[in-house]
Amino acid sequence: MQQFTYTVNDPLGIHARPAGIIAKMAKPYADTTITITKGDKTVKASQLMKLMSLAVKNGDEVVVAAEGPAEAEAIAAMKKFFEENL
Repeated sequence: MQQFTYTVNDPLGIHARPAGIIAKMAKPYADTTITITKGDKTVKASQLMKLMSLAVKNGDEVVVAAEGPAEAEAIAAMKKFFEENL
C-alpha cells in the first residue's frame, strides 16, 4: 500500500467538480483500491457521492491511499492532481 497526506488548499475544498474528476481518475484502476480518508471516515475514490459526503473543506487534511497491482501509478496520478488542483 502506498499513501500520501495532503492539506487541501482550494477555497471550496473538494467540491463537485474536483470530486467528479477524482472519481473519474480512479475508474481505470479497477484492480487497485484507491481510498480517501478524512478523520475517521474512509471512502473509495471512485464513489462520487461518498467522496462528497466527506465534506472536505479548505485546510482539511486527507490521506489518499492505493492498494493493488497499479498502486504506484494510481498514487502518482492522484498526488499530481491534488497538488495541481486542490
